[in-house]
Amino acid sequence: MKDKIRVGMIGAGFIGPVHVESIRRLGFVDVVALATSTEETAKAKARALSIPKAVKSYEELLKEDIDVVEITSPNRLHFPQAKAALEAGKHVVCDKPLAMDSKESGALVKLAKKTGLVNAVTYNHRFYPLVQESRAVMQENKFGPVYLIQGGFHQDWLLYDTDYNWRVEAKEGGQARAIGDIGTHFLDTIQFVTGMKIKAVYAQLQTVMPVRKKPKGSVETFAGKELKPSDYTKIKIDTDDLGIVLLSFEGSDAKAVMTVSQVSAGRKCRLYYEIYCANGALSWDSETPNHLWTGYRDRQNALLVKDPSLMSAPAKPSARYPGGHGEGFPDSHTHCARTIYEYIRAERFKKGEKPPFPTFEDGHTEMLLCDAILESNRKKKWVNV
Repeated sequence: MKDKIRVGMIGAGFIGPVHVESIRRLGFVDVVALATSTEETAKAKARALSIPKAVKSYEELLKEDIDVVEITSPNRLHFPQAKAALEAGKHVVCDKPLAMDSKESGALVKLAKKTGLVNAVTYNHRFYPLVQESRAVMQENKFGPVYLIQGGFHQDWLLYDTDYNWRVEAKEGGQARAIGDIGTHFLDTIQFVTGMKIKAVYAQLQTVMPVRKKPKGSVETFAGKELKPSDYTKIKIDTDDLGIVLLSFEGSDAKAVMTVSQVSAGRKCRLYYEIYCANGALSWDSETPNHLWTGYRDRQNALLVKDPSLMSAPAKPSARYPGGHGEGFPDSHTHCARTIYEYIRAERFKKGEKPPFPTFEDGHTEMLLCDAILESNRKKKWVNV
C-alpha cells in the first residue's frame, strides 16, 4: 500500500479546483503538478491553488513523477489526454463526458482494458449519501417492481442570449450539450439507483436560443460577468438548450421521463428523481440533498434527514458526518475521490476487484445514450441503445 499518491492535474477552470480540493481532503493524495492551456495560465492557477509545479503542456505533465492524471479540461481534449496518459502508464481520472463521441470513448475503454490501469469518470451524484441510501433501498426491493420514474436536471445559467460558455458550441463540447453536460448525470444516477439498464429512448430536443452573443474575451463557467454590447459578437448555436426524453429499460416494464434544461429560471443546479413502485415510492433532490422522501398508499409518508445512524448498512460509509451536519456537492466529489484513490492505494486493481466507482465503461455507456438520443431527435422515433 502506497503512503502517498502523486497526482498531476490537467485543467483548472470551474471543475478543476473542485477536484483539487476533494482529493486533498483525503490526506494521502498530493497534487504535485498542473498543466492548463498555456504555461502562463498554469503558473497563475498553480499559485492560486498552491500546487508546487506548473508545466507548459499535458505532454510535459506526463513526464513528471506522478501516479495518476486527473483530467478537467474542455471536452474536446479528454480523448487525446486520456489516451496519452494511459499510454504513459498513468492511472486516469476524467471528468465527464469521457469523450466527444462513442467512437472515442469506445477506443478508451479498449485501451484501458489493455493497460490494466485504473480508469474512472467522476459522476459525482452517485456519491451523495442519500443517493447511496436510495440505491440500498432499491436493492433490498422494499417497494417491489418499478412502475414509473420521473425527474431530470435543471439549471438557469444559459437563460439569456448573452450567456456564453464553450459548451454551447458543438466543436468544443460535443453535439449533445444540455443532454450531454447534465442529462448524463441523471441517466447515470437513475441506472445506479435502480440497477436497471436503459434499452431505448425517444427524445425531443430544442435550441431555445439559436443565436447567442459571445464575449470577445474569455468567460469561465458560471462566471456571469457583466459586459457592454460592444464586447459581444453573435454566433449561431448548434447544440440543445433543453430536452424531454422517454426511457425504457431492459427486463422491466417500467417507464421513465427525463427533462433536462439549462434555461430553467431559478434552478441553479437541480438533479432530482421520483421512483414509483408497486408498494411505495422515493424521491431525492440535489437542492435539498440531505432529505430523502418515501411515499406510501396505506400509511404516513416519511422524510429521512441524513444521519448515518439511521441509514442502511451499505450506504453508511458515504455519510462522513453525523446527523445534523449537512453534506452536499463538495462532499459528493470527495466521496467519489475516496473510492477511487483508496482502490488505487490498496492496489485492488491488481487483484481484479470490481471498481466501486464509475469507470470508462460507464462513460462509454453515457456516450452511447447520447448517440441514441440525438438519433431519436433527428428521426422522431424510438431508438435502441
